[in-house]
Amino acid sequence: MASPTAPIPHRPIESHLASIENLLREVIRAGKFELSFTVHKSGAEPADFEAPEFIVEFTGPDSDLLLEKNGAVLDALESVILKAVRLDEELFGKIAFDCKDWRRLRAEELRMIAQMAAERVLETGDPFALNPMTPRERRIVHLVLRDLPNVRTESEGKGSDRRVVIHPASPPARRR
Repeated sequence: MASPTAPIPHRPIESHLASIENLLREVIRAGKFELSFTVHKSGAEPADFEAPEFIVEFTGPDSDLLLEKNGAVLDALESVILKAVRLDEELFGKIAFDCKDWRRLRAEELRMIAQMAAERVLETGDPFALNPMTPRERRIVHLVLRDLPNVRTESEGKGSDRRVVIHPASPPARRR
């Protein structure tokens, strides 16, 4: 018999896909959205451990609604659905909701922003705070800059105001 403190094994992401699809159909029907979706393997390289395994891709006349305010509705829908099907939080990164290639384009934008902000920090020696971001977006910034030896990143703030701050790796030398 397993000990009461033994961790419960996580179900694989594939075991949640049918529940995700069923709940999405119900939300789309109840909300009278003109949306359809497909769930497919991401096609990411197996070595790319940061990429999701599955993509839920939305199409249809109401697609633009999902992308308003920097994809806030898409992010909210993803969060609510994944929590409602009781997906283990460790698996949240294994499935991503997308529409009109938003996630890929946003990731590219975040990579450029992170690199430009790091250059600014290196030029000025001053920390630079980015705008508030979702956990997934903050993770992208942290990963983009993790191998740069002259800067370090940290997340600051709470809730929807949480942001990445980029700092010089070491404090500037004091002038005498």
